[in-house]
Order: sequence, then C-alpha cells, then structure tokens
Amino acid sequence: MARQWTKEAVLRELKGLADPKVRAKMAYFGVHVPKAYGVSSPVLHKFAKHIGKDHRLAQELWTTGIHEARILATFIGEPERITAAEMERWACDFNSWDIVDAACCYLYAHTKFAWKKAAEWSRRSEEFEKRAGFSLVAYLSYKDKVASDARFLQFLRVIEREAHDERNFVRKAVNWTLRNIGKRNLRLNREAIQAAERIRKQDSRAARWIAADALRELRSDAVQARLRRKAV
Repeated sequence: MARQWTKEAVLRELKGLADPKVRAKMAYFGVHVPKAYGVSSPVLHKFAKHIGKDHRLAQELWTTGIHEARILATFIGEPERITAAEMERWACDFNSWDIVDAACCYLYAHTKFAWKKAAEWSRRSEEFEKRAGFSLVAYLSYKDKVASDARFLQFLRVIEREAHDERNFVRKAVNWTLRNIGKRNLRLNREAIQAAERIRKQDSRAARWIAADALRELRSDAVQARLRRKAV
C-alpha cells in the first residue's frame, strides 16, 4: 500500500534532506527567500516521485511559505484540479524566479487557464508575477502541441510591448519566450525575427539586449537546420 504523506511528514523529510551548501548558494543563483532549507532541485524531483500526485497535499505545502515545500507543491499538484483563483493566489506569493518557473513548467502550463493567465500576468507590475506571464508561454511553446500559430503571434505583440522592462527576471523571461516562440516552427521563426528587429529599434537597453540575444540564436545555422528538418 502506498504511503499517505502528510504535510508534517513531508516537512520532516525536507529538513532531513537539507544541505547547508545548497542553502548557501541560493543567493548566488538569485534566489533570495526568507524561509528555505537548502534542498536541490534533483533531490526534490526524486522526492516528488515518491509522493506522487496529490493536490490536497500540494495546497497544504504551499501554505507553509517554505521555499522547497512550495517547489514540491508545484511538482505534485494536479493541473486538472487547480482553479484559476488558486493559480492567482499562488502567483501573488511568488518571491523567486525558480518558484515561478517550477509552477509554470510543471503545473500551470498543463491547465486550461494557461493562456488567459499568461496574458493577464504579462501586464502585472510585480516582477515575479510578470515573469510568470512570460515563463508560461516559454513553456507552452513546446508543451502545447495543439496551440495555433495565431496564439503565439498574438503573444509576440505582448513581447514587443514589454521589452522595455529593465528588471532582470522580467527581461530574461521576455527574451526566453521570444526565443522559444521562434524555435517552434519556420513561420514563427520568421515572425519572431521580425519582432526582434522591431524591438531592437526601441529606445531601451533591455530591449536592445533582448533583441540581439534572440536574433543570434534564431538566425543560427543550428536552429535554421532543425526547423527545416522539422518542416519536412
């Protein structure tokens, strides 16, 4: 019989898995959070497999405010059970880029609310909520196999609109999303390159960096060859 994990048991396990070296390096990687044990992502993934999907437990872990407990919650949460309101509540708690990306990759991108939330969050003023809007589409660009090109073309306009944002975790996510959209297929590659060219003309240091970095990859021989093979 599979073990029935409780919040208290999970927290005890996380404390036992804590590594002071991991905790000490978090700031180096740009993760500044008040409550953390210091458990690496591979260890958390392994632990999540032992637990399995359990949305009730995910909700309880999220309320602890502990960094690793919240990341674990994104791994074991059930996309079909999370509501738009719950996604919003969790987004309001985002306080680091890795929490944002874990939630978007493992949970939010698989929900029916993903595109709507991406559009909403892309307009937010709070850094990590705004990052979530772009992180979501960066993941949807390869996770959503049935999305039309039109969805991504529409989001290219969002990228152009927000490319001026100088904040580190926003501009990096904007750049990442632009690159991922441009690697989905040949048509979107052409459109992403054109968007990057327009972004490059904006009077913003962030926009110029976003454009230059994206153009370097999207025009590369490796990306062009892969997209041509994919189109055959």
